[in-house]
Amino acid sequence: MKLKNISNVLMIVHMRDDFEGISVFLEVVEAGGFAKAAERLSLSRSAVAKTIGRIEERLGIKLFQRTTRRHNLTEEGHIYYERCVRALEEVRAGQSVLEFGRFNVRGKLKIIMPTLLGRYCVEPFLLDLASEYEKLELDLRFSDLEQNLVAERFDLAVRNGLDRELPSYLNVRKIAIQNKVLCASPSYLARCGPIYTLEDIRHHDALVYWKNEQPCLWNFCDTGVTEFKLPPKWRLQFDNQEAMADAALRGMGVACLPRWLIHNHLKEGRLVPLLEKLPLASQDIYAIWPETKFMSARLSLTIDMLSDHLGKTVNFDRSLAS
Repeated sequence: MKLKNISNVLMIVHMRDDFEGISVFLEVVEAGGFAKAAERLSLSRSAVAKTIGRIEERLGIKLFQRTTRRHNLTEEGHIYYERCVRALEEVRAGQSVLEFGRFNVRGKLKIIMPTLLGRYCVEPFLLDLASEYEKLELDLRFSDLEQNLVAERFDLAVRNGLDRELPSYLNVRKIAIQNKVLCASPSYLARCGPIYTLEDIRHHDALVYWKNEQPCLWNFCDTGVTEFKLPPKWRLQFDNQEAMADAALRGMGVACLPRWLIHNHLKEGRLVPLLEKLPLASQDIYAIWPETKFMSARLSLTIDMLSDHLGKTVNFDRSLAS
């Protein structure tokens, strides 16, 4: 088989991301036979032979000349071996670069986040990150208003939900899910009556959160799939959920609040969860950053670590159930 044909075969294999058995093939070459390779890999000789057979069938070539004592590479096998070694070296080099970047995180990140979520959930984690990586510089901004990341030169934004489709020059990744709770104080329920159904809510005072000059309606899930909204009546409205929680604690009405924000109030009975069999729709939390040809190690690490840890911080369902 000509070198050009071999290259075409290898290109097809690469495009299909089908590298099954390459490590076995390399071990057979370096060990000088199926038996020694099987011993090194803790496999049966039959399993090694079948793996090589599958590669040969997929490529349509013979990789080895079989003899009773040794398995010698064919001409095509030599070419394939050289290419595999080079590919493996590239993979290892790439891993080294990433590992080097991960443990040498440095430079500045300008990050914008919602005021409360940022203050109580995101900022503590980022400060821990800055303590661990002494050469990482952080410029932390807090705002509930949507910012133009490119114009304001932000490297990263953390957002509660997405109100619209993002432009193509922004990347987005869901990093956590925020659960919400409909609640009221015991004193309010004693004064205004219990709430057992959605219809009951219509006769109660609501504490409503406003965002982007609009009231945030209460989204309920009837089966975990279908969502429907309830437009409550209200006389008190807020653009800060912590202030709204204070009003709920004072018995001013029914509020829809993030569970992480009122976890201790629920646990200690200062607020009572309502309609738990008809839960409110959860809200996704996203990391958003401007499109870039090469993502810096500091940005990649920050997003990965937020994705790994933020969900545990904002979701208290398990601890409440225990």
